[in-house]
Amino acid sequence: MFTGIIEAVGTVESVRERRGAREFVIRAPELSGELSPGDSITVDGACQTAVRNDEESFAMETIGTTLSRTIAGEYRPGSRVNLERSMVLGGRLDGHLVQGHVDGVGRVQEVRQEGEFWLLDFQLPEVVEANTILHGSIAVNGVSLTVNALPARYRCQVGIIPFTWDHTNLGRLKPGDRVNLEGDLIGKYVAKSLSALTGEGTATLEKLRAMGYGGDAGSCSTK
Repeated sequence: MFTGIIEAVGTVESVRERRGAREFVIRAPELSGELSPGDSITVDGACQTAVRNDEESFAMETIGTTLSRTIAGEYRPGSRVNLERSMVLGGRLDGHLVQGHVDGVGRVQEVRQEGEFWLLDFQLPEVVEANTILHGSIAVNGVSLTVNALPARYRCQVGIIPFTWDHTNLGRLKPGDRVNLEGDLIGKYVAKSLSALTGEGTATLEKLRAMGYGGDAGSCSTK
C-alpha cells in the first residue's frame, strides 16, 4: 500500500529484454540504498518489486501484462519516473490510499499555467471515469491528486502546486503524453457494492431512491 506522495524521481539507466519480462535498472540514489531485494516500490504508480540494488540504483523485472497495461512499455534509457516505497503502518497518510495497481492509461489533453500553479487535463478510460468524482482523489503516475474539475465525460482536471510540479515527473508532461491512472480505492468498492445491489453495472439516482436512499439531484443521503 502506498500514499501517492512521491519520494524521488529516478532515471532509467538501462533496459534489457528477458524471457517473458523486461528488466529495468533505475538510478535513484535518494532511496536505492534503503531498499532490499523483494521490497515493493511504485514506479509511476505501478507496484513493482526490487530484485537487486546498490547505493545508486535498483533493478526491477516487469512482466508482459504490466508492460501492456501501463506506460512501462514506453520506458527508455533516460526516462524519468516517479518513485515511492511502500507505506509504513503507524505513519502519517499524507495523500490517499494507493494500491499501486494501475487501472488504466490516460492521455494528457492540456497543460496550462494559472498564476503559481498548473492545471492538467487528461482523458480518462471508462474504468477510471466510473469511479472518479469531483474533489475526490486520483493517482496520476503515482502522484496523489485531487480532482479539480470534470469538464466533460471521460475528461478530468487536476491542479498541481509548484512543489509537486518540480519534484515529480508531472512537470515534464505535454499534450499527447500517456499517464498511469489509479482510481480512488474507496470509490471502487462503493461502485462494486452498488452494482451488486442493483444487479447492473451502474447505479442511477432513480435506482438508489428505489433502494431507500433519499436526497435531491445534488446529494444522496441514507434515511
